[in-house]
Amino acid sequence: MRISGNTILITGGATGIGLTLAEAFLRKGNEVIICGRREDRLNQAKNKLSQLRIIRCDVSDPEDRKRLYNWVVKNHKNFNTLINNAGIQKQIDFKKGTIDLQEEENEININLQAPVHLSALFIPHLMAQKEAAIVNISSGLAFIPIAIMPLYCATKAAIHSFSLSLRHQLRDTSIKVFEIIPPTTDTELDRGARQRRGQTDRGIKPEIVAKATIEAMDKDDFEVAVGQAQFLRTSSRNDPDGVFQMING
Repeated sequence: MRISGNTILITGGATGIGLTLAEAFLRKGNEVIICGRREDRLNQAKNKLSQLRIIRCDVSDPEDRKRLYNWVVKNHKNFNTLINNAGIQKQIDFKKGTIDLQEEENEININLQAPVHLSALFIPHLMAQKEAAIVNISSGLAFIPIAIMPLYCATKAAIHSFSLSLRHQLRDTSIKVFEIIPPTTDTELDRGARQRRGQTDRGIKPEIVAKATIEAMDKDDFEVAVGQAQFLRTSSRNDPDGVFQMING
């Protein structure tokens, strides 16, 4: 897969891994579109990286996803790379019943339904491109979950499974399906939960994830586990119970 001359859409691109990916792909000579829910963060990203194209979109909303699709294919005919990056992470205690599930933000809608729906919307357009890609950002926790974040881990496990199936279905098309598997990364994803738990390790820098993503695409390495995520992926086969007890102790 070429890593320059693409037109790339990054969901959740105004902060964290998404913004770092946007900056890295701009340096490689790509046109980059980012979407996000928060207008202020999109404008901050645009102020930092003036070449960015920005559009507000709440990917948890099916109608917003359709509007995003229509806007992209109308205004960017050469669009050829979808990066499903948007995600949220919440602690959920099922002993409290449905209380933690009643918050406005829904991990299943944002982390799973959105990338599945967006992929389905864009695939016919992407198949018409000479070279195209779908990049799904999953997590090392797809392989060994942290029990206090059950839905986050479950949605990322589903994204891993989805990536495998999608790659197989699209094997005879121009679309390449990549899965990037980060470990804990120093972003706002957890909304301060690590700090509240007293967790001092903020994880790797998002620049490491961006570098791994570009290298994976350049080498057609379709499933790449970054840093500590390699250990979790391997352990899910070799010692899943032991490592689950270790990280949930």
